[in-house]
Amino acid sequence: MQNEAVLRMGSFIAILMVMMVWEACLPNRVSPVAKTKRWLSNFFLVFCGALVARLIVPAGLAVVALYADRHQIGLLNLMTLPQWSIVLIAMVLLDCLIYWQHRVFHRVPILWRLHRVHHADPHLDASSGLRFHPLEIALSLLIKALAIVVLGVPAEAILLFEILLNASSIFNHSNVKLPDWLEWPLRKLIVTQAMHRIHHSQVVTETDSNFGFSLSVWDKLFGTYTHQAAAGDDGLILGLKEYNSEKTNTGILTVLLMPFRHTPKN
Repeated sequence: MQNEAVLRMGSFIAILMVMMVWEACLPNRVSPVAKTKRWLSNFFLVFCGALVARLIVPAGLAVVALYADRHQIGLLNLMTLPQWSIVLIAMVLLDCLIYWQHRVFHRVPILWRLHRVHHADPHLDASSGLRFHPLEIALSLLIKALAIVVLGVPAEAILLFEILLNASSIFNHSNVKLPDWLEWPLRKLIVTQAMHRIHHSQVVTETDSNFGFSLSVWDKLFGTYTHQAAAGDDGLILGLKEYNSEKTNTGILTVLLMPFRHTPKN
C-alpha cells in the first residue's frame, strides 16, 4: 500500500492521456462550447475534488480498509475464502453500491442539485468523467468509507476499484465512438460510450437510465437499461435543457455555485 498514491495517479494520467489523444484523432462530436473553457471548469473541479478528498481522508480509503481488516470488522472478514475471491467479490459489491448511489443522487432533490453539475456539461469528453462538484466527491467518499467498514473490503480491492472507477468514468464519457462490431459485444460486460451518452441525454426518461459506471449488468438487472436513445446516438442532445447556454453551464464560479442557485429559466 506504500505505492498506492503513485499507482492511482499513474493509472489516472495514463488513461486520461490515452483517451484525450483518441478524442483528438477521432472525435465523435463537436463541442458547442470552446474546449479550453470547458476544460478550465472541469479540471478545476478535479483539483477541488482532490483537495476535499485529501482533507476528509488524508491517507486515503485504503487506510479505512486496513483498519477494518486489523479489527476484523465487516461481512467479508467473516468469510473463509481465498484472498483473490474476496477482492473480486468486494469490487463487484462496490460497483453495485456506486450504481445505487448514482440512482439516489438522481432521485433525491438536494443530492440532484450537486449531481446536476456533472449533467449540465453540454458536451462529453474525457474531462466530463471528472466533472463532479467537490461536495458530491465528499459525500461519495463518506459513503464508500462506510461501505468499506460494513463489508470489510480489503485494501487491495479498494486500490483496484478506485483505479477501475476512474478509468471507467474517463473511458465511457470520452468523445469517441466504437464500431458496432465492438460496441454491442463489449456493452454486455462494461459501460461503453454510446451506452453512457444516453444517460446524458436531455430526455428525462433517458437521463434516468443507464446509471452504471463500470459493469453494465446492474442496469439490466434492476430495470434501468436503455438500449438506444429515441433520437439515436447521433441525434441525442447532451446536457440539461435548463442549462443550455454557456453562461449557465460553463465557468469556474458557475459550476461551483450551481447547486446553490435556482434553476435558470429559459
